[in-house]
Amino acid sequence: MSRKLITTFDLMRHGEPVGGRKYRGQTDDPLSEKGWAQMRDAVGNHCPWQAVISSYLSRCADFSRELAERHQLPLEIDARLIELGFGAWEGRTPDELTAADPETLNRFRSNPLMHAPPGAEPLTAFRDRIISAWDSLLERHDGKHVLVVAHAGVIRMIVAHVLNVPLQHLFRLQVLNAGITRIRVEKHDGQLFPQLLFHGGNL
Repeated sequence: MSRKLITTFDLMRHGEPVGGRKYRGQTDDPLSEKGWAQMRDAVGNHCPWQAVISSYLSRCADFSRELAERHQLPLEIDARLIELGFGAWEGRTPDELTAADPETLNRFRSNPLMHAPPGAEPLTAFRDRIISAWDSLLERHDGKHVLVVAHAGVIRMIVAHVLNVPLQHLFRLQVLNAGITRIRVEKHDGQLFPQLLFHGGNL
């Protein structure tokens, strides 16, 4: 008899960090008070999960620890889930970048493969580590419902992988602070069928 197994992932972006909007990348800025409120409001008192998995950067890990402790859930910190490294752009705001070159962000968004920031992590390398983490999550949490707390770039890459979106179109997907994206993966006779159920919501 054939057997179908369903695994559900809720991908949650961190709230606003101290310092507001900027190309933060792998810089470890903590959550602001507003960021904490955004994440707590997005989750409320819901707890449908059996585990929490998080980036180790504090804007993700601090909330993940609080949530896991409150609901007595196992917490995993996965180093592969840190944000894309933005090289020379780290710590700089969009206004600062466009003041120096008005078209620099348009070029990057249109084709990040061809117009990456100086010294940035290659997008192909970023893809490889995120998909490695995703494959591990699928294997370790088969049949469960888990929460993954990570970054905009991480969530973009997982959604792009699930929907087969080309890398050059990655930044067409907006990921809001504290937004939740739900992906359900059906496993039927060893074959995986992932579906995007909703994006940018809350519980």
